[in-house]
Amino acid sequence: MTKICLCLTGETIGRDLEILDKYRSCIDIAELRVDCLLHEERFSIRRFPELAGLPVILTIRRRSDGGNFEMGESSRIALLSRALAFAEVDVRRNFAYVDLEEDLELSSLEEAARAFGTRIIRSFHSSGECRDKLADRIRAMYRVGDEIAKAAIKADDLDDVTELFKVARELDGMEKILLCVGENAVCSRILAKKLGSHICYTSVKGERGLPPAAPGQPDPVELVELYRFRSITKDASIYGILGYPLKATSSPPFFNAVFGREKTDAVYIPFPSQSASKFFTLAGEIGLLGASVTVPHKEAVLPHLAFMSEQVQSVGACNTIVRTGNGWSGYNTDAEGFSGSLLDFTGCGDFKGKRVTIVGSGGAARAVTSEIHRLKGKALILNRSESRAAQLAGIYDFEYGGLGPESLKRIKKFSDIIIQTTSVGMEPNVKDDPLFGYQFTGKEVVMDIIYKPERTALLNRAAGAGCRVLNGADMLLRQARLQYRHFFGRKYPFE
Repeated sequence: MTKICLCLTGETIGRDLEILDKYRSCIDIAELRVDCLLHEERFSIRRFPELAGLPVILTIRRRSDGGNFEMGESSRIALLSRALAFAEVDVRRNFAYVDLEEDLELSSLEEAARAFGTRIIRSFHSSGECRDKLADRIRAMYRVGDEIAKAAIKADDLDDVTELFKVARELDGMEKILLCVGENAVCSRILAKKLGSHICYTSVKGERGLPPAAPGQPDPVELVELYRFRSITKDASIYGILGYPLKATSSPPFFNAVFGREKTDAVYIPFPSQSASKFFTLAGEIGLLGASVTVPHKEAVLPHLAFMSEQVQSVGACNTIVRTGNGWSGYNTDAEGFSGSLLDFTGCGDFKGKRVTIVGSGGAARAVTSEIHRLKGKALILNRSESRAAQLAGIYDFEYGGLGPESLKRIKKFSDIIIQTTSVGMEPNVKDDPLFGYQFTGKEVVMDIIYKPERTALLNRAAGAGCRVLNGADMLLRQARLQYRHFFGRKYPFE
């Protein structure tokens, strides 16, 4: 069983215990990062396991291994010895584990630890260049049979994550801890059970004075409640979302909530990646069954598809991929999600007679443009790169232009509906407005497909002028329901 561990990085023992009590219901064990404590606090670490009331890992991480300890190896060894000394017969009052790096030779301390039930985690922390023969290196780390080998690999991209899952297959059945370090490798944490990892490390987010122990560690509440970590098994069906940087996506809460209601052994997780091809390599390794696709990859995934729906071929963009026996199939649910949302909002049956401005020319803009054309509207497409706007507009004989001042007058001729399809205004750059120079009259219907924040700077400005405004939340929900249908071959269960 994979244990959830909360890494405690406070400056004082009191603060660590306060955080531990707050998150106790979500974790199995804790890691006391002694290297994060103030110097005077380090003399009191021996009593921490008794105060914590659950199993604790003792860790004093050197700066060279990603930690904060700088006082030299002799001082670190003295601290380790102090923490493990005067062991109690009641092992619950001792540290349950001690994390010792593979290059640390402390036989007397190790023997004393084992005598009182403290297990040794033999670890190394390295960057991705050590991927070669990684399985052999991990096997060689074991010195005594009850040790647990730990490999924490810095993930520069998804290739490093893929390699870790390959190593996990080679080491199947061996007690180990495997993880990737990096903001783009959160999937390795959520899928710790699939890796066969003994421990999944977490850090709390948004807590005063408590920095994350390592990049990419999930919040324990997020891990348990959003990703249903305790409910899923190592063989859970895997779905997810591909995009970059994926700072704001509501797809994991949507799909994981559905899986929870259905009691399905499945999980939906984010795969932030700058490379679509590296994502597909990882998808093959972990057996991913389906994924949503968002910016900037809606066009980049097309060469990887064995089948493209008529909508994908027409739009030239894909936001849904599904694994089949013949390869990946691609679909587009953005188009139907967009038109259904906007038609309901306006009360129209189609866009006949409507003159529409579309901002952007990426995958989402392609879906929007195709639906405006299908539903008999006329459009002006504006984009920072005018050549890309011209390329998209040419498919439907629409007008086009750049996003400079010269286009503002033209918007007035296409101002029945204004649709913003780019990432401009998305968190964290919430003050950005792609149409800053345009003066709303109050008669326009304005839609921004961004849903975080709920009101972008553009929508705030439009609403202030009296316009009716719509964000992308309803569109997201509609297209996600359609994705469910493609993932599972059945209608979304509205009940």
